[in-house]
Amino acid sequence: MNLDLGNLPRTIWVEKSEGGPVVGFVDQRLLPDDLALVRTADWREVVDAVKTLAVRGAPAIGVAGAAAVMLAAFECAADESAANLVRQGDPEAGGGFGREGARADFDRRLEEAARVITGARPTAVNLSWGVRRAVEAAQEARSAGKTAAEAAEALYGLAGALIAEDEAVNRRIGAHGAMLLREIADKRDGRGDAPEASHGIDGSSRVAAPVRRQGLNILTHCNAGSLATAFYGTALGVVYAAAQEGLINRVYADETRPVNQGARLTAWELARAGVPVTLQCDDMAASLMAEGKVDAVIVGADRIAANGDTANKVGTLGLAIMARHFQIPFYVAAPRSTIDCITKTGDDISIEERDSSEVLAEPLFGVTVRNPAFDVTPYALVTAIITEDGIWKPLEL
Repeated sequence: MNLDLGNLPRTIWVEKSEGGPVVGFVDQRLLPDDLALVRTADWREVVDAVKTLAVRGAPAIGVAGAAAVMLAAFECAADESAANLVRQGDPEAGGGFGREGARADFDRRLEEAARVITGARPTAVNLSWGVRRAVEAAQEARSAGKTAAEAAEALYGLAGALIAEDEAVNRRIGAHGAMLLREIADKRDGRGDAPEASHGIDGSSRVAAPVRRQGLNILTHCNAGSLATAFYGTALGVVYAAAQEGLINRVYADETRPVNQGARLTAWELARAGVPVTLQCDDMAASLMAEGKVDAVIVGADRIAANGDTANKVGTLGLAIMARHFQIPFYVAAPRSTIDCITKTGDDISIEERDSSEVLAEPLFGVTVRNPAFDVTPYALVTAIITEDGIWKPLEL
């Protein structure tokens, strides 16, 4: 295997242009046919990108949420600056109001923008987490006497820091997950048992180390890879870390109907990174497990309740049930920011219902369509949750 993560694009980033800060992202709606990099200075376009799945994946939309608040802050700061010019009697600035009014208007408008951004996708807790981080940073800056422009600059720095933080978190998740896969491979290859002694022709005792057979076969669902994060990935981050140790033979990627994140994104990403990948229809997972071709299932998460119940792309629950039947480890890989300790169980997780056009391009007379984006896997079906802080049993969270 020739693993090359340098072939993977950065999913989301921030940069300064002549006109001010912009948010850049890969438009994932166009993959795998077109790797399009989009840049925008309008926070509303970031919201639209999240709603339409141009940017998707819990960690990525967490960063996108913070970045959108940052762009909104720069927009509000520009308006406050104009209002301050009015206060100073600038005849070209138009009507206005006093300094305190301008400050209150900045705070109000930023809060309004934050509410719109948070509502873009209700199930993924990372979105509200990223928005909250940015709003709190703005409030802290304002409380310290910073101008609106200075507060906006602070948010620009925060967005960049969150992007770097996300990659670092994902790499730690990958390292912890690779340790689990190493244990599975060692057990399969007899490396966990005491090695047998043999004797050479000179009568000396020698211990033969068990030979590593081929790597593990991993099954994954949807896309919890680099494209779902700022970079590197959660579930696929585990795959990449394990691949660097020679522990991966092949990844089986469910196509993940109806939006086909597995077919369009995961298969493309793994092939681009140099990881052997086989794409399969969602309904083939059970037979693949029955044939003994799956060593572990690894998925991501959009929200994890306090007890470990996990909301992830619809179809995940079925995989967990099948994995339990065939006694295959079922792992959830996600950052701590995906764990919602306020939500006690999966029963309290709001499930996003998406448009029927994702299932049927043209309506059928007399036919209704149900299109939930996620389902909830009970904690009892989860072998372990892999976070940047380590490996947890669900009830240990």
